[in-house]
Amino acid sequence: MHTATNIVRTLIRLTGLVQIVLGVLFWTGNARGLIPLHQLVGFGLVLSLLVMAALAARAGVNPGLVALAVVWVLVVPVLGLTQDRLLLGSAHWVIQVLHLLLGLGAISQGEALAARILGRQVPAPQA
Repeated sequence: MHTATNIVRTLIRLTGLVQIVLGVLFWTGNARGLIPLHQLVGFGLVLSLLVMAALAARAGVNPGLVALAVVWVLVVPVLGLTQDRLLLGSAHWVIQVLHLLLGLGAISQGEALAARILGRQVPAPQA
């Protein structure tokens, strides 16, 4: 479980970093053609969070934290795919900030679940 957790944690970190870099490019008015890539990498992020939630459930992590991550996995893509139709005009920045916060929350939840999984494991004795 230790290896799987670290692999998924690394995927969450990498996809999260790519998402943040792409998001900054979009907010500065650049690279709008990369929005499909942003969506694809976002799906990778939420799928990684879903796998982390499954690993956490198997490791006996608090079911409430696991359930929160699963709900997050459902909410993030819905907002991401519909945000261009929400609060159009001068108030659209609210949706953009919410989108950013949900993404950062997904990364944070993945990190928190990984820490709890790894914290429950007893290290192998050293010879």
